[in-house]
Amino acid sequence: MTPRAHASAPADALLTDLYQLSMMQAYWEHGLTDTATFDLICRRLPVNRNLLVACGLETALDYLEGLAVTASDLEYLASLHRFSRDFLNRLERLRFQGEVRAVPEGTPVFGNEPILEVTASLPEAQIVETYLLSAIHHQTMAASAAYRLVAASNTTPVVDFGTRHAQGAASGVVTARAAYIAGLAGTSNVAAGRRFGVPVSGTMAHSYIQAHERESDALTSFTSTHRGTTLLVDTYDLAGGVQQVIDLASRQGERFDVAAIRIDSGDLGASARLARRMLDDAGLAAVRIIVSGELDAPAIAGLVADGAPIDGFGVGTSLAVSSDAPYLDTAYKLSAYAGQGRMKLAASKRTWPGRKQVFRQTEAAIAMRDVIGTADESMEGRPLLETMMQDGRRVQSVSRSLEEVRRYAARSLAELPAGLRGLDQAELPYPVSISDRLDRTANELEGRLRAKA
Repeated sequence: MTPRAHASAPADALLTDLYQLSMMQAYWEHGLTDTATFDLICRRLPVNRNLLVACGLETALDYLEGLAVTASDLEYLASLHRFSRDFLNRLERLRFQGEVRAVPEGTPVFGNEPILEVTASLPEAQIVETYLLSAIHHQTMAASAAYRLVAASNTTPVVDFGTRHAQGAASGVVTARAAYIAGLAGTSNVAAGRRFGVPVSGTMAHSYIQAHERESDALTSFTSTHRGTTLLVDTYDLAGGVQQVIDLASRQGERFDVAAIRIDSGDLGASARLARRMLDDAGLAAVRIIVSGELDAPAIAGLVADGAPIDGFGVGTSLAVSSDAPYLDTAYKLSAYAGQGRMKLAASKRTWPGRKQVFRQTEAAIAMRDVIGTADESMEGRPLLETMMQDGRRVQSVSRSLEEVRRYAARSLAELPAGLRGLDQAELPYPVSISDRLDRTANELEGRLRAKA
């Protein structure tokens, strides 16, 4: 079954903050309906991240294409007794008709760089803030956590097992997609396989073993139903469980068809060594060893560095909640209105005015620096922001399949300096500077704003 390319089902227009609607009513009542531009950025990287992997764009575009206010939405809003009938009538006709520019999914990004830019009438651009932040924040966080697992595993496949611990079942589906873009081998989440085409992978649970009187009966029955499967061996005793697999191979002879065993607890390195030795001694060198259980990037890196004979990792909680960096400092800020730059001057939250472009400059095919400039200036380097939507519809020429996005992410990450791509904090952060033109524009606007203040 081929996953659908886009899923522009009607979007939940009320999946927003109340103050967005309150501002929309005031905008319309006071004639503030000119064209506005908002930037979605991450102000700064978490202390244990050298980079972020931008993700969530497809979800954002799905939402924008499907944005509509339903009759039941209007009925609920009317029940709040805080919105005028004229405002509700306007909402009934609301559709997103603006433009979106964004970095392609899978692009490594850094602090203060625009990940996504929305240009539309001010009320339209305002109401979408909450959803866009949620989509881009969560999936960028997930992709960035997944990339660390990939970097730690040193080419050993890693599979997402995290849906059961995701913060909401729906987030588990998009986490699986984001993680696959960042380099994971697949997911246990069947919905992500159907919806997005992420490869699905799975083994068996301890409950299947426990449901049988004898462990050997459980392994025999499961392999009779599923050939080429992976068997869980540490429900009761690791050595005993591995021996049961060896005995099964002896009984079945040429009919034996077990691809791997899974170890889910204890000292995974020592357990893998014991299991590998037992399997090899029994002539079962082709049976692979998969490990899971409270794994994170440092734990995987330690097992790899120690030479543990492990052929694959299953990672759950630490990926699902991005346990070492559970949130990003994302923001969605007005940068232009009615043809004029806008900026925020608050300490540590200063923004840059106008529509922008990010230029990635390379030397010998290695990315050396990014420069944030104005959208209309020419500069050395590859411009990262692309037009993804015009007049409220996707620009098909920039659409990419999931596999294309995954390959693009791998190329883009490989382009970065080696010191950024590991788990350790880089000695120097990746350089991101502001162009002279954007700097002059910002300083001039700041002077005018302070004078008026």
